[in-house]
Amino acid sequence: MSEWITINSADGDSFDAYVAKPEGGNGPAVLVIQEIFGVNANLRGISDKLAAEGFIAVAPDLFWRQERRVDITDQTEEEWAKAFELYKGFNVDKGVEDLAATLEAARSLPGSTGKVGCVGYCLGGLLAYLMAACTDIDAGVGYYGVGIDAMLNEAGNIKSPLLLHIAEEDAYVDKEAQAKIHQALDGNAQVTLIDYAGVDHGFTRKGGQHYNEAEAIKANDTTLDFLKSNLRG
Repeated sequence: MSEWITINSADGDSFDAYVAKPEGGNGPAVLVIQEIFGVNANLRGISDKLAAEGFIAVAPDLFWRQERRVDITDQTEEEWAKAFELYKGFNVDKGVEDLAATLEAARSLPGSTGKVGCVGYCLGGLLAYLMAACTDIDAGVGYYGVGIDAMLNEAGNIKSPLLLHIAEEDAYVDKEAQAKIHQALDGNAQVTLIDYAGVDHGFTRKGGQHYNEAEAIKANDTTLDFLKSNLRG
């Protein structure tokens, strides 16, 4: 069961979010945070799979200030060019603000237990990290987050369990950046870092250039166990 809902933004406007609910309609919620391709078929598919596992999945349209309901793929040069333009025009602070509004909306959705986590990819991986540091979300997961190394000043503010999947051959997060992330977060009891040898950025994006089925299954199974452990207790 899926639908689009409207969420009020903090600055008086509104934006859309794709919602997928489990059979029966009840469960903890998970915010599904987009890559640079918008709330596309891949992200909606992830949301549907989380719903099948008993979560209310909520995927907010975070590019709405530039263009509403962006839905593109990683299959053409034109789409990549558009995705990077949207990424360059994205305001991270406003993105966190919109996710905080989504968090509050998710807590009050019919059937929601009130527990809310998040899972984000690429840009969404950075935002998942910031949600753990800047909001009272109950748990967060980030896949190959870009830009975390530039925001490690927030590391001391992490209040909730956070799982970060790191691709060791990430073309957008080099070895120096990965080392900084480890140095800042390895000693934090709230944070779990998992490194994946030999894989590149986007290794869990089915159909993508760097998709690695074995490592994707491993990462996704770990994420599911993490969300169940932290949101169903």
